[in-house]
Amino acid sequence: MISKKPTVKTVKSDHPMDVLLEQDNAIKVPRVGDLVEGTVISISKNEIYLDLAGITTGIIRGREIYDESTEFSNLKVGDKAHATVVGLDNENGYMELSLREAGHKKAWDNLEKLYKTGEIVDCKVIDANKGGLMIKLGNVIGFLPVSQLTIEHYPRIDGGDKNKILTHLKSFANQMLKTKIIDVNEKDEKLIVSEKAAWDDKQKKVVSQFKVGDKIKGRVTGVVNFGAFVEFGDGLEGLVHISELAWQRIDDPRDIIKVGEQVEAEIIEIEETKISLSIKKLQKDPWIKVQERYKVNDKVRGKVLKVNPFGAFVELDHDIHGLVHISELSDKKINSPDAAIKVGENYDFTILTIEPENHRLGLSLKGPKKTKAESKEESKENEEPAKGGPASGGKEEKPAVKKETKAKKTVPAEESAPAETAPTETTPVEVTKE
Repeated sequence: MISKKPTVKTVKSDHPMDVLLEQDNAIKVPRVGDLVEGTVISISKNEIYLDLAGITTGIIRGREIYDESTEFSNLKVGDKAHATVVGLDNENGYMELSLREAGHKKAWDNLEKLYKTGEIVDCKVIDANKGGLMIKLGNVIGFLPVSQLTIEHYPRIDGGDKNKILTHLKSFANQMLKTKIIDVNEKDEKLIVSEKAAWDDKQKKVVSQFKVGDKIKGRVTGVVNFGAFVEFGDGLEGLVHISELAWQRIDDPRDIIKVGEQVEAEIIEIEETKISLSIKKLQKDPWIKVQERYKVNDKVRGKVLKVNPFGAFVELDHDIHGLVHISELSDKKINSPDAAIKVGENYDFTILTIEPENHRLGLSLKGPKKTKAESKEESKENEEPAKGGPASGGKEEKPAVKKETKAKKTVPAEESAPAETAPTETTPVEVTKE
């Protein structure tokens, strides 16, 4: 006997999504995560309704309305919009959609494209910290490190005071800066931009008009501990390092150059858009004829400019500065130059060495060095008494008799020493009476 399988009665659901699933396979039913396009049929402050090609109605609400790409930030009824499906069916039978997720994907895809093409983009500064500026590109928050600011905007703060640097950076709030994306990562939501990179691209053509050796005229735009910045040409800016400001030694560039001052300089190096300048190269080198003014062993009057552990720098005149090593400050051993000299005071020095090619001049406060012959003579005078003298326990020779003995050999008898001179035990003297 053959048994029949029980007949299962299929109950059809009236739910819209079930109806869709039972329809022809030609109709593609959206799944969670799909990107769909719809037409805005209703819009309010917290809700947007989309008609999804007559298949169903989608709703976007709350935080899902936020669009990072800004493409759908100002939707109106009748506009087309793309959204991501985040739920197939809510409590009211609507498909849950998100502009935020769709916009996020679209925004980061666009940033990746800008990064690859190297396009220059405008960013708005929204805040700052001690490391740089917080920026907004579209609706994506990014970062502009302080090291990526142009020379014009870089914080030139004496002593690197962090609070002053932060104050300077915060002054850029709400400003628009031209930047270039140098790093983007959607997964980590990392966006790094550079103002300097954008500026470099713009200036490459301008820089190409100059070459090493060119003379320029410009205005001092900033003075820092390590030199001065000079603006010239079509918005170009070069650095005059402290060592290229003047031929003499400089401790503080502010002593000889001021912001706003007009200067002439020579281009000594170009590295991409980085330009190095020299002011002293346009001035006559005073060391060329230094040996016409100063000689080794000359006594000179000099002013102590600076003291450091190994010695002191001394100003002989406006252009020529010398160095006195700590070992040449005193005949006695000293642990610090301060024990022998003071900054700002004048002293008499002796010139020990002159090296025009190295711009060096060595000084001594102790006086000129003795020659080998002088040192040898001084050494003889300081020798130990002769063997057999008091120091060695022998009998003392009387200097006067020694002198007399010599006189006996060289002076005639009638001019010799008087007979009363006592003879010594070591040198008998014959006395004759006339």
